[in-house]
Amino acid sequence: MAGFLKRLLLGEQGLVVIFIAAFALVSATVPNFLTDRNMLGLFQSVVTIGIVSCTMMLCLASRDFDLSVGSIVAFAGMVAVMASNATGSIPLGLLAALACGAFVGFVNGVVIAKLRINALITTLATMQIVRGLALISSDGRAVGINDPIFYRLALSKALGVPTPVWVMLILFAIFGFVLNRTVFGRNTLAIGGNPEASRLAGVDVDATRIWIFALQGLVCGVAGILLASRITSGQPNAATGLELSAISACVLGGVSLAGGRAAITGVIVGVLILGIAENAMNLLNIQAFYQYLVRGVILLLAVLLDNIRSRGLR
Repeated sequence: MAGFLKRLLLGEQGLVVIFIAAFALVSATVPNFLTDRNMLGLFQSVVTIGIVSCTMMLCLASRDFDLSVGSIVAFAGMVAVMASNATGSIPLGLLAALACGAFVGFVNGVVIAKLRINALITTLATMQIVRGLALISSDGRAVGINDPIFYRLALSKALGVPTPVWVMLILFAIFGFVLNRTVFGRNTLAIGGNPEASRLAGVDVDATRIWIFALQGLVCGVAGILLASRITSGQPNAATGLELSAISACVLGGVSLAGGRAAITGVIVGVLILGIAENAMNLLNIQAFYQYLVRGVILLLAVLLDNIRSRGLR
């Protein structure tokens, strides 16, 4: 029995078993959970967390953090809407949002890699700076979308599945391939395992870390565009707390806070577990105050599981 529990906690298959058990429990106890409409709503609700978790996985795997992702998502959404309204061109607005997101991520990477400032402090500072820029640029108010075509980014469907869900699935596939099949992915895991040994082995540690944060910013730009399209406006206060949800999903999915270990399948399962928990609470009409409590407990359990996995693997 003890051996089974150990495999359940340490192995990737064990995480899938936990997910299946949670899914079955919620399906049996929560009314209307298994309806087609609710399943589509569940997948749409995890799009932002899922997209950001793709690159948060790389940050954590390389022994870094990024607490600025929520602010970048909100700022990118604001830029997309304001640039589209100002130029009358949606493509220009989208490009501006992606460029702003990638630039903020690049700045994070340079400060962390070149100036040797702790990632936690750096991204905590940029979280405040970028959120402030979003509030200043909009005077603290939501900015409406002038062109209705912008809405179609979130409302359109392919094969009955909303476009944002397809974008999330494509990014999962891309970053799963990057992590497992490319030199960049192997270098990321190597840096997380031992940065100094990686440097001695010829890995350009600084460049890799800069690329990771730039990709994080770019992906936050994608998430910000889709979120602005879904809520039909640029909201300077959007995506508050997103960084903790993304970290929770990654750690639940087996990404080590100590670096060097990550798997995209685990991240997908972690994202779905968070989505199911929130969806079930909404269906049961649980007040938002208690939902904060549940999210905090999930984050604590995720860190506890990470510690157990780390000790078990050692």
